Amino acid sequence: MATGSESDDDPAAEQERPAHMERRRWPREPAMRKERPPHASPALEPLRFSTQDLPPAEQFQAWRAHMAPLVDVHLPEGKSPEDGFLAEQTGWHLGDILIVQQRAHAHRYIRDQAMLRSSPIDHWNVCLQRSGQAWTEVNRRVTETAAGEIFFMSLGSPYRGRTTDTEALLVFLPYELLARDASLLQSAGNTVLSGSHAELLTGYLTGLETNLGNLTIEEVPRIIQTIGDMVVAGAASSTRTDTGQNQTNMGLMERAHRYIHVNLHSENLTPDVMCRALGISRTRLYQLFEASGGVLNYIRKRRLLQAYADLSNSADHRPISEIAEAAGFEVAANFTRAFIHEFGLSPREIRRTMATQQRPAPAIHSTRRYGKTIGDWLALTG
Repeated sequence: MATGSESDDDPAAEQERPAHMERRRWPREPAMRKERPPHASPALEPLRFSTQDLPPAEQFQAWRAHMAPLVDVHLPEGKSPEDGFLAEQTGWHLGDILIVQQRAHAHRYIRDQAMLRSSPIDHWNVCLQRSGQAWTEVNRRVTETAAGEIFFMSLGSPYRGRTTDTEALLVFLPYELLARDASLLQSAGNTVLSGSHAELLTGYLTGLETNLGNLTIEEVPRIIQTIGDMVVAGAASSTRTDTGQNQTNMGLMERAHRYIHVNLHSENLTPDVMCRALGISRTRLYQLFEASGGVLNYIRKRRLLQAYADLSNSADHRPISEIAEAAGFEVAANFTRAFIHEFGLSPREIRRTMATQQRPAPAIHSTRRYGKTIGDWLALTG
């Protein structure tokens, strides 16, 4: 079967191929612990999820609950939850970037319009496939990713797909981190990156993976910059040349996101003002943000995420009421209600916990029986 190919077939149509999953822990090739400089900050602490120690009948439900904020996962045809489902993730927060080492049994996944409307996740996603194969469909185009290849996509658009038993390294980058190159990256979405830039990115991520446990906080900013630059370069060298309405849409979306980012706390950030600034009609604006549940819903989520960041900042001593007003809420009770709905924690809980230097992960659609979800992990990026 050709790798990196595209077809119009349903990615869930083919019969899943079983494969044995080796039970071993990350990193793949552990690096020797190196001596840190005398004044260096502590090494990064990993986040962990595993179904390995659960009863087999509960394993798939645990995986499904863990992944629920990002995708709705299903077992392959012919498989039962009673068969057990081995899955492991180790997550590393490198500032605004989340890196996840993942191993999972074969499954199907879907991120639909309804999920996009209720989710603040609109990150860029880079997947370095270590083993197995995956098929992902976006806008009726299916891309196959084989072992050794890098797949790139946006989580701000609906998609679905399936995967065999796989091992992969996932990199999640907030939209705002690469916003200036959004048009280019959107055109490279649902693509297997190729060429020398993709090979360089593969080599860099491979070396980084073996040293994740040794990194210090001081090293993170340069790593973020390097990954961002290499992703953009890889996307640029792999992008198909598109013209017409699709390219126009991407340019408009980039301008709209930039406008919202710059004017996030402005009282005049309204659809009418945006239409005049961007030179488009209200209908056109609503079409651009349809996948995000509408422009007002997108603005609201961005403001709540900024409020979470402000409340988590120990150097920000503003009253909660002032942060609520900056987020566009004149009534504090409405802000608290929206904040709890979005993150599962109240503004006071965030600030109180930060005061004791125990930063919690917000609960976005989480199922607490199995602990924090990947949505919790992603909420701390950006």
